[in-house]
Amino acid sequence: MASKPKKPTDWRKRFGAAKDPHVVMLHSDFAGVKAGNTMLISSPGELANYIARIPRGETRTMDRLRNELARKAGAQAMCPVTTAIYLKVVAEVALQDLAEGKLIDQVVPFWRVVLPDSKVAGKLSCGRDHVAHLIALDRA
Repeated sequence: MASKPKKPTDWRKRFGAAKDPHVVMLHSDFAGVKAGNTMLISSPGELANYIARIPRGETRTMDRLRNELARKAGAQAMCPVTTAIYLKVVAEVALQDLAEGKLIDQVVPFWRVVLPDSKVAGKLSCGRDHVAHLIALDRA
């Protein structure tokens, strides 16, 4: 029996379908965050807004992004799992925008957080080398 071909992901739909950012109390340890801590579950939109404010030519680590957004929300941590998922969503939407003809300064500059050696970069449709290329263009 042949398996069904996988339908391509609709990244824009995933971007828009995410819940609004919210803070939860952990009742058990999760992804390196201890039980009893409050944890921000962000959204692709919140990540896109954060990334868009990073000045051209600069980068931020995912840890810094998570710490700053958690603190802003009054939480002790930000979920590393949803952060990685939503960063991929933001990046794939930006890549689609570029493929459709938008200029590099008209898309969310995800490469300011998603660095070529990151796990997220390895999962993107463009590959790590293209992320490095976008960083070089951003710094030119």
